[in-house]
Amino acid sequence: MKTVSLVHKTEELANKTVVFDFEGTLLRSASLFPYFMLVAFEAGGLLRSLVLFVSYPLVWLVGEDQLGLKIMVFLTLFGIKKDTFRIGSAVLPKFFLENMGWEGFEAIMRCNKKVASSKLPRAMVEGFLKDYLGVEGVIARDIKSFKGYFLGLFEEKKENNTPTHRYDEATAGNDNTISITGSHIEYIDQELFPYFKKVCLMLSSEERRNWHVLPKERYPKPLIFHDGRLAFRPTPASSLAFFMWLPLGLFLSICRFTFGTALPFNLSAPVLAFSGTRTTLSRPQNPLSLVQNEENQKGMLYVCNHRTLLDPLYIAYVLDKPLSAVTYSLSRFNELVAPIRTIRLTRDRERDRETMDKLLSLGNLVVCPEGTTCREPYLLRFSPLFAELTDDIVPVAVDVKVSMFYGTTASGHKCLDPFFHFMNPNPTYFIKILDRVPLSETCLGGGRSRIEVANFVQREIGNALGFACTSLTRKDKYMILAGNEGVNEGPCHNCK
Repeated sequence: MKTVSLVHKTEELANKTVVFDFEGTLLRSASLFPYFMLVAFEAGGLLRSLVLFVSYPLVWLVGEDQLGLKIMVFLTLFGIKKDTFRIGSAVLPKFFLENMGWEGFEAIMRCNKKVASSKLPRAMVEGFLKDYLGVEGVIARDIKSFKGYFLGLFEEKKENNTPTHRYDEATAGNDNTISITGSHIEYIDQELFPYFKKVCLMLSSEERRNWHVLPKERYPKPLIFHDGRLAFRPTPASSLAFFMWLPLGLFLSICRFTFGTALPFNLSAPVLAFSGTRTTLSRPQNPLSLVQNEENQKGMLYVCNHRTLLDPLYIAYVLDKPLSAVTYSLSRFNELVAPIRTIRLTRDRERDRETMDKLLSLGNLVVCPEGTTCREPYLLRFSPLFAELTDDIVPVAVDVKVSMFYGTTASGHKCLDPFFHFMNPNPTYFIKILDRVPLSETCLGGGRSRIEVANFVQREIGNALGFACTSLTRKDKYMILAGNEGVNEGPCHNCK
């Protein structure tokens, strides 16, 4: 086997069948520790991730390829419930894509058929390889389980389940088959190689490190939904920084949450700013567009996209006026401590419409018609229920930047969302208040349908943020990330 540059072999790979080592062919850094660290934290919790981190010197000493790999598998997966394990499809794809080399990706995607081999357990990598890369098959080891729980040990190879037995019909005697591997060749099953008529290409780690990061616009499909609390790739160095920051971050989070909910806005603002939180506000050039119609006896309806549970609070803070917010399955704890009025919705269209109409008659109201949060630069479908309530509609564009934790979750404890958001060193909120929806684009004054109004508001917010508009809903998100329809979602306007 010879070491070559994959860039120079791109044309040769066109329309071929390729068997490639996932970590050694596509990832710029083939270290497996960050992915096990993600699984340990998201599926096992803080203590398990700490144990894995403390064990890393031993893993490094014996090497990640054999004994070190087995140590990481055991510490990460032992005792994890098998049936509800969705980290491989809900959390890891984001980090795989961010570590993927552009050159390797372009070469592999030119191939006609693809079979991927991986040192990672099948449960961690198979979903990504099939959903994003469209591979024909995955050569990876399964994890033993007992009564629905992982044992943290690799399954023994079965004679009738070897890669050769499964893939020899696709590769044997085929002159168009090529194998590509990284420097750790032993983990691509050696039984495959005798069937290849073409040369096996081995990539050097130096070449992969010099590859460009795959741009988001070149992803095989848009990364719209992903789950998990960690917003950074937990390498050994960044994991050390994470555990060092955690005590201070927890203290800051509790203080920020307490001051933000207990103090009036004019007092809490300087305290939060001093602690490191950032809020950027942009108002419309024409302030008269925010002046309420005198003929309208109702309050102003603020319609925003949904980034975190704190969206209504930040909007009330920057507007410096009392607001109510309609909520959907908000946790009792967050409902009790919320500094603004929150009203639960019921999923019943007529009852929810009456509730929102009553709130508008009492004052200003903020709604999040997406029905759920979205972390990436995309907007989900806007529920049109709000469009029927009033003509005084003000779109509000919201974006959030974090560096360490996501303040949202699809499968975790939603009552902890504010604490995770405030545990970031410098959580930043961007709020852009747009011009009021023109009367000609409303239901009552312009004769537009409620769907047309909802789509208009979605486009205005999308244009202001540079986000792409989609027709996806809360149910789509939860089916992808949690395997359910998201019955217990957080604060938002329910999707009708």
